[in-house]
Amino acid sequence: MEGVRPHSGHWSRGARAKAFLALTKPRIIELLLTTTVPVMFLAEQGVPDLWLVFATCLGGYLSAGGANALNMYIDRDIDALMERTRNRPLVTGVVRPGECLTFGLALAVVSTLWFGLTVNWASAALALGALLFYVVVYTMWLKRRTAQNIVWGGIAGCMPVLIGWSSVTGTVSWAAVILFLVMFFWTPPHYWPLSMKVKDDYARVGVPMLPVVAANTVVARQIVLYSWVMVAVSLLLWPLGYTGWFYPLVAALAGAWWLWEAHGLYQRARAGVRGAKLKEMRLFHWSITYVSLVFLAVAIDPFLR
Repeated sequence: MEGVRPHSGHWSRGARAKAFLALTKPRIIELLLTTTVPVMFLAEQGVPDLWLVFATCLGGYLSAGGANALNMYIDRDIDALMERTRNRPLVTGVVRPGECLTFGLALAVVSTLWFGLTVNWASAALALGALLFYVVVYTMWLKRRTAQNIVWGGIAGCMPVLIGWSSVTGTVSWAAVILFLVMFFWTPPHYWPLSMKVKDDYARVGVPMLPVVAANTVVARQIVLYSWVMVAVSLLLWPLGYTGWFYPLVAALAGAWWLWEAHGLYQRARAGVRGAKLKEMRLFHWSITYVSLVFLAVAIDPFLR
């Protein structure tokens, strides 16, 4: 495949092990688990069974890791041409495409069985649904066809919220749906700033991320709109009786800072600022902090009611 370096056959076992670990994208999974565990505390209204937390986290890691490996298998052609992905294992040749495909499929099967046998089959179904959505709907269908790819493809990244709740209760409640929607409206304004920075990469390989096909002002306006809806939805847990005073306080303060950053990016885009002075990555980095704070508040709130 053009741009993919041939497999040399001389990689050490350590390098190979690190490469297979890299196929799972551990840093992304860390963020997914950041949303899963706090929801379990909210569902339990206290400390959930620690074995259940471990089983859910391990199942979530295996499932998301399988989805990420399959994503790299499908996207290996464009990964070889993009600056930010040129050192991925399939591009460097540390892992062969067939090995990656087998690894991803194996993780999909093992994770589904793990969830079903150690957590419950509702969580297993949700995890498998998230994997299939990410691989088939986002990677194979949406990503290369529409600028709305990350909007709808982001649904897969929202599923850990439902999985966390169902692992404790065996079902899904409105509280879980609200937090699912928080993540749904969070995903585009989280990812679009990064896409603005690396839009030349996406343009080079023909992936129509919104910053590739629209002006910075349009992208920033969309970021502001999604941000307002996200913050508004995040505050619904309190009036609906799912939290006490602590969560809405943290969500309001973190949301206010998010909106400040989002509007700042929009104003800079409207003023024609480009390059490093646009500071789009400030919102990207804050978005990760925002999720961590809001979901930490989700976990703490039951103890303060």
